Amino acid sequence: MSKAIYAWRQLANGPRLAVATVEDSECAALSIFIPAGSRDETGLPTGLAHFLEHMVFKGTPLRSARDISYEIENAGGLLNACTSEDQTVYEGQGEADMLPVLAEVLCDMVWNANFPENEITLEREVIGEEITMYKESPSDHIGDLISAALWDQHPLGNPISGSLESIAEIDRQTLTRFRDRHHFRKDVVIAVAGPFSIAQVEQMIQPHLPATSFRAPEKALAYERSRGIPRHIRETRETDQLQLALAWHTPGRHSGNRHALRLLSMMLGESSSSRLFLELREERGLCYQISSDVSFFDETGAFEISAGLDPESREEALACIQREITALIDHGPKPGELDRAKRLTIAQSKFAFETTAAHATWAGEGLLNFGNIPSPADWRAQIQAVTDQDVQHIAREVFLDQAPAIAEIGEAITG
Repeated sequence: MSKAIYAWRQLANGPRLAVATVEDSECAALSIFIPAGSRDETGLPTGLAHFLEHMVFKGTPLRSARDISYEIENAGGLLNACTSEDQTVYEGQGEADMLPVLAEVLCDMVWNANFPENEITLEREVIGEEITMYKESPSDHIGDLISAALWDQHPLGNPISGSLESIAEIDRQTLTRFRDRHHFRKDVVIAVAGPFSIAQVEQMIQPHLPATSFRAPEKALAYERSRGIPRHIRETRETDQLQLALAWHTPGRHSGNRHALRLLSMMLGESSSSRLFLELREERGLCYQISSDVSFFDETGAFEISAGLDPESREEALACIQREITALIDHGPKPGELDRAKRLTIAQSKFAFETTAAHATWAGEGLLNFGNIPSPADWRAQIQAVTDQDVQHIAREVFLDQAPAIAEIGEAITG
């Protein structure tokens, strides 16, 4: 595993800077973490954060969209971006000596994008096609449906890309206001990984930061869990396969049980040795794909199970899922099961840390979400410290006396 030395500082009148110094790396990665996503769209058109992510690539007073692509790719680099419920990330990668170019171009994009009207019109069509593509793919669309079922009317339940109707409401003024509100916050994080000290990175970054002083952080609308009956969303369409998803509310990312919850998901459905994979696919042949996952936000989280099934296998699959959950609630992990989950979880993190991009992500997300950069060694020690009793306790907290939200896509759904 590539070793890194992590450091961070709050820049004067600006964002935070996180640096992972990887002395033997020949590559560099730079990511700008904006602490706002789809959950920050209260009272605004859904899909606004995602639309803004697209528009940042469409030009600045200094560079056209084509200039941005050519300047990075002519130097052998790559640009990318993604939007989630609570953050938007702009990423650049290249050889180590390319870091000054990445810094200049990404900073120009993130803080100086000028949102040309013709590009807004064109990108509205592009995003509309993206929305349609995902909606027409049941295995993708089920994710939007289960979010809507779990989070109900809260912005966490909105599709990140929005809808065809909502993106039609987005104009240049809406984009500018959202950018100015969230891109100039002091909790923005610039994360860099490569063979550089934090002082060297600051020297490269500082000339490209906006002159405007960054403002105090702000909080998104908090989620308050309802004790009502969980939603069950069904969508009927012509398809030979039933897409099924279940979701439960969990504690958030600051919970002391978060590591046990991650390991619970690994045991239940994140690997080919997991309970659901072995029982539903290997033993019973009920599905080709089944998986579990856990998502964390500041004050809450979600545990999800999703599967693609023969519609006639629905009831048997639901019964099998419930049996495995009940077994964990009643008995906790089987002998050796938790140790295997720990080895898989730690190994996956070590695989990832072979790239500078992963070190930048670790530093950026750590600082954004926890106010510091966790030591990977400390994180691994915390994973190792989880006990069978910890896993059984969090299984009871999440699954016991909490009926799941359910989403389904299929033909002639029954039950």
